[in-house]
Amino acid sequence: MSDRLRVGVIGVGYLGKFHAGIYAAMPDVELVGVADVDAAAAAAVAAKQGCRVYTRAEDLLGKVDAVSIVVPTVHHLPVARPFLESGVHMLMEKPLAPDYEEALALVELAERSGAIFQVGHLERFNAGVMALVERVREPRFIEVHRLGGFVERATDVDVVTDLMIHDIDIVMSLVGSPIRDIAATGLPVLTEHVDIANARIEFVNGAVANVTASRVSNKKQRRIRVFGRNGYHALNYIDQQIEVARAVSSPGGGRAEIVAEQVAVEPRQPLDAELAEFIRSIRTGQQPLVGGRTGLEALRVALMVKEKIASCLRT
Repeated sequence: MSDRLRVGVIGVGYLGKFHAGIYAAMPDVELVGVADVDAAAAAAVAAKQGCRVYTRAEDLLGKVDAVSIVVPTVHHLPVARPFLESGVHMLMEKPLAPDYEEALALVELAERSGAIFQVGHLERFNAGVMALVERVREPRFIEVHRLGGFVERATDVDVVTDLMIHDIDIVMSLVGSPIRDIAATGLPVLTEHVDIANARIEFVNGAVANVTASRVSNKKQRRIRVFGRNGYHALNYIDQQIEVARAVSSPGGGRAEIVAEQVAVEPRQPLDAELAEFIRSIRTGQQPLVGGRTGLEALRVALMVKEKIASCLRT
C-alpha cells in the first residue's frame, strides 16, 4: 500500500457523490475514480473531483485499495463480490442486502479475504449518538421517532430497512442484551413497500424499545428518548444535542428533586466521521465501529420486524 490510500466510489447518486467529495478532500487518500451505470452522472462527479470515470465497477479492480459501494441494495452482492475476493477494503451502505443469506455471504467473503468491511450505519457517527452511548447506563425504556417526508430515492426498499434500521442498530448498541420478542405493525402508503412502521422490541434483560419510522410524514422529526437508572436522556438527531433530567437527593433528606441540564455536544458531519473511521481502520487494521457482523445483526432484526408487519397485513 502506498502512502496515499487509493480509493474508488461505486455508485454516485445522491449519497455516493458525497463519498467522492469527502475522499477527494482527504490528504492521505487518492480518489482514483468513480463508477456508475449512469455515464453522465459519473462524468459530472469525476470532473468535479478530478478523478477518472468508469461505467463498469469491475474496471476499478487492481487500481484501488478500498471502495465505497453506494449502489441499490439489490446489486450489493454481485458488485461487491469481485472486490472482496481480491481483498479490497470496503465500506458498504446499509442495508447490507435484500435478505439475510446475501448479507451473510458478503460478511463471510470479507472475513475470508481479511478485508476491512464497514457497514454504512451513518447515524452511529452522529456526535450526539456517540455522547449518548457514553452517558447512558442500563436503559430500561427507549422511544424513537424517525419521521420525514417522501423522497423518490431508496424506494426500492421499505421504511424498515431504509430508515428504522438506523435506530434498531443504535437501540441494540445501547441495550447490549439479546432480543426476547418483537411486535410490529406498518402500512404501505405511497409505494408498494411499507412506508410507515412501528416496532416494540423486548430484550432479555427487561429493557423495552418502541421504535417508529415514517417516510410519509409532513414534519421531520428524529429523536430518541432513553430512560435509564442514571436518568432520562433525550437526543435530537438533527442538531445532535442532548437533554438530561435526573433525580438529585435533597440535602435535607426530603424528596429528591429533578434537575435538568443540556449536554454540550460539538456537532459534526456524520458522513465525514464515518469515512474517516473507514480510512483509519484500514491504516491500523482495527475493526470499524460498525463492522460486517454488526450490520448483519441489524439487518436480521429489521427482517424480523418486516416479517411481523407482513404477518399483520396478511390477517
